[in-house]
Amino acid sequence: MPFGLDGVEVGLIIVFLTLFGAILSGFPVAFAIGGAAIISFAIIAVLDTSGLLLHARVDTGSDAYRALIADGESPLNISKFRFPDLPTVTEPVFVQGWETALDRNVSFIVNRINERVLAGQSIETLLAVLMFVLMGIVLERSKIANDLLTTMARVFGPLPGGLAVSIVLVGAFLAASTGIVGATVVTMGLLALPTMLRAGYSKELSTGVIAASGTLGQIIPPSIVIVLLGTLAGDLYSAAQEERAQAVGCSDALTYLGEPAVVSVGTLFQAALLPGILLAVLYAAYAFGFALLNPAKAPPVQAGRASGGIITRNEGLLWFLFVPVGIVLLFVIGGQIGLVGSQDVSVGSFGAAAEQAALRTNVSARCQEAMIALHGQPAWEAALAQQALLNESGAATLAERLTDEQRQALFQLKIANAAPIGTGIAVFVALFGIVLSFARGVAPAAPLRPIAIGAAALLAVLALDAVAVGPLTTPGLTALILAIPVLILFAAMRPAGARLARNDLLRVVFPPLVLIVAVLGSILGGITNPTPAAALGAGGAIMLAAYRKLHDEQRTGRIIIWASFALVIMLLAGVNFDLRVGVGQTTFEQWVAFLVAQVAYHFALFGLLYACFVLWRTAVLPPVVRETAKVTSMVFTILIGSQLLNLVVISFGGEHYIQAFLRSFDSEIQVFLIVMLVLFVLGFVLDFLEIIYIVIPIVGPVIYGGTMDPKWVTIMIAVNLQTSFLTPPFGFALFYLRGVAPREVTTGDIYRGVVPFVLIQVLGLLLLYFFPQVVTIVPDLIGV
Repeated sequence: MPFGLDGVEVGLIIVFLTLFGAILSGFPVAFAIGGAAIISFAIIAVLDTSGLLLHARVDTGSDAYRALIADGESPLNISKFRFPDLPTVTEPVFVQGWETALDRNVSFIVNRINERVLAGQSIETLLAVLMFVLMGIVLERSKIANDLLTTMARVFGPLPGGLAVSIVLVGAFLAASTGIVGATVVTMGLLALPTMLRAGYSKELSTGVIAASGTLGQIIPPSIVIVLLGTLAGDLYSAAQEERAQAVGCSDALTYLGEPAVVSVGTLFQAALLPGILLAVLYAAYAFGFALLNPAKAPPVQAGRASGGIITRNEGLLWFLFVPVGIVLLFVIGGQIGLVGSQDVSVGSFGAAAEQAALRTNVSARCQEAMIALHGQPAWEAALAQQALLNESGAATLAERLTDEQRQALFQLKIANAAPIGTGIAVFVALFGIVLSFARGVAPAAPLRPIAIGAAALLAVLALDAVAVGPLTTPGLTALILAIPVLILFAAMRPAGARLARNDLLRVVFPPLVLIVAVLGSILGGITNPTPAAALGAGGAIMLAAYRKLHDEQRTGRIIIWASFALVIMLLAGVNFDLRVGVGQTTFEQWVAFLVAQVAYHFALFGLLYACFVLWRTAVLPPVVRETAKVTSMVFTILIGSQLLNLVVISFGGEHYIQAFLRSFDSEIQVFLIVMLVLFVLGFVLDFLEIIYIVIPIVGPVIYGGTMDPKWVTIMIAVNLQTSFLTPPFGFALFYLRGVAPREVTTGDIYRGVVPFVLIQVLGLLLLYFFPQVVTIVPDLIGV
């Protein structure tokens, strides 16, 4: 064997050298990966046929191997790395010849392409990538970044380092709307870097804060990295835990773990929220601290006063902070004391399923021993006690059909326990109350009458809901009861909305903020999965961009506004009414709701088509579609090419060899740190797509097959890649910024500027390592 290396090791070296050479050749990366797979397979096949590649595997027929199995050692953990004294057998890397390996690869690639690209379960989630890319590119082309930067500079510029802080905020905002690192870095570099240099900011701080803020798209939802990594992590975690459970003698992962081995993209979005905010806060804190210590290098900037009335400090605190927080606290307290809550009184034909023990106890002795080792003896004894009580009480394991008397009793009980004010009405009142508070805050000297009328209408809505609307009130009757105060509220909202529109900060930030909240809120709240939410974001971005274009042309955007309201009406009708007309007995109320929803749907569709026409007429839509198609095609082509490369590695045993090496370590934390170091180094030369689709499938079965939380593992990988893309001298973000930076900014300035932010990234990784609750607290609280 060459240089005393194992044949599989030589094969791995050939694969990765070929891959790096193909990437550096100048060919498009998406095609270079597939070409590297074909070339490396051909080289390995020639060397194997020549007898130059020999692999020494553990002799599974030896007495020493059988003794280890008899002692309870899992076959997965038996390797020559862990037990170097075991007898081995020397064989070619292609045991049955390269022809058989090629035939298997062709069969596997057809199956994998069908499963992961064309018609598999993950294709629906992957479609979210297209929608998020479209959303980000549309918002980028609609000059939203320029407006945000100008407005934030007016607000924070007078503070020390305020311009740098505003860059961080805008970068986080764009990250939440685009999720594309390259687009954010380039956009911020073109818009913000010249402005910061003219304002007297140092080149190092300017370039560092722009590059770091641009990489927030790696972690802040809706991140394309999280979408792609999440679809893969879910499959890897499920398969690895099933394999782990069977290796210890349990029937499945649910029995062994006591919970389903599932992790979804929505859950990962929840997990990524706080780490993304944490990194943005650390960036802003560094910029502010740097300005305090070096005022000449980050001077305050007077960028002009935002339009709107003069607001005193006390007025600002009252209407922008105290009143909104007070409204939220009131309704939270109302929920705690039972004043606000669900009014659902529906009762099914079956009762709730009987309570079960926390852990399954009817398992084999070997599985019992493994479960005790995993959960602890107290947890096992508690499960035994729970099961014993259930057996003594005769509780059924399945839900039993309720009698008419039982259903009526449950129905009356739900009516008696229903909250006086419904949750939906409470949210409606709280949101409009906050809007009215902001409207008062932006113009304290304006007449109070519209705000007072709106507030009185909101109080009337609450009073009518508590007095006249009950759990048995139909949605149609509820709408009639609340119609008058709601119409009065909308009449009062017109002058309030006009006041808000005169404030630059609210006018610029509010529309895209609503869009981002709608997209992320529907995902984080478990209302829908990422694909429909991404479609909502793409459609909303198109309408927002069209409204912006019409505003620039000084033309009315009423069609866009009314189409947005029609979308809201359609959603409200779908949530509150049963629109399944023609199924069973259809009431007049259902027909009315169905017709209203249909009219709203078609008008919203007309508004979207009109928005597309506006963008096409203004030459925005064609380049957006082309760019979206190019980025999406690249993603899916890389996915196909990476599958080819993975199959080549699998065909000569490279995947099993790497996994056996990682499993030879006793500490899974040690294994995880090794993987993180390798990913960090690979991030210098490979984009996140290649790392996700080439490297993660190889190491994933090991790092996702232990006791570590899969959410924490995935977010740590994402932040690690973010750090790698920012680290000199090879970070991708640095090359993006170098491509758009002015000539007076040197590469050395960029490198020196990002070093503090790389250290902040490392600090962030350490915080997530020692305090994993930062990752897990949001998913645990939401419980989706």
